[in-house]
Amino acid sequence: MASMGSSSGDIFDHRKLRRLVQLMQEHDLTEIDLRQAETRLRIRRGPEQVAQIVEATGFAAAAAQRAAAVPGPQPPAETPPPAVDEANIVTIRSPMIGTFYSSPKPDQPPFVKVGDRVSSTTTVCIVEAMKVFNEIPAEVSGTIVAVLVDNGEPVEYNQPLFKVDTSK
Repeated sequence: MASMGSSSGDIFDHRKLRRLVQLMQEHDLTEIDLRQAETRLRIRRGPEQVAQIVEATGFAAAAAQRAAAVPGPQPPAETPPPAVDEANIVTIRSPMIGTFYSSPKPDQPPFVKVGDRVSSTTTVCIVEAMKVFNEIPAEVSGTIVAVLVDNGEPVEYNQPLFKVDTSK
C-alpha cells in the first residue's frame, strides 16, 4: 500500500482503519465499502481475508490486476432456464450490504425458487445487516427465472439476487 495520505479527514488513517476492522468483528460484518472524493476503500473479511484499496487515479490498474488474481464468488447452485425473452426480465437487487438468506429459518424451505410466481409484496429473501434481518419484497409481479445468490452468501449493495420474468 503506497502513501495513503495524512489529512485529518482521510479514510485511510490507520486508527480509523483499525476501528473499522474492530466494528466488522463486533458486528460480524463481511464487508465495508467507503468512498471519499475519488478514493474508495473496500475491506472484506472471510476465508480469503482480502482488503482492496482503489483510487480513481493511480491504484485503479493495480487494484484491477489484484482483483483478477483473487478468485471471485462461485456460480450459484441453480442455473437459469434456457431461452428467456430478456425484454421481460427484471432483476431484483439487494438494497443493502449484508448476508443473503433464502429462507426464514435454516430448517424451512426457501421463500421462492425458480418457477414460483411472485407479486410486488412477496418476500423473496432476507438480507441480514448488523444483526437486523430485513425481509426483501419482490416489488414486481412475475415468475422467478433465476436465483443468482447462494444461501448464506455475502451480498453487496445493488447486487443482483433474482431474475423475474414479468410476462408470465
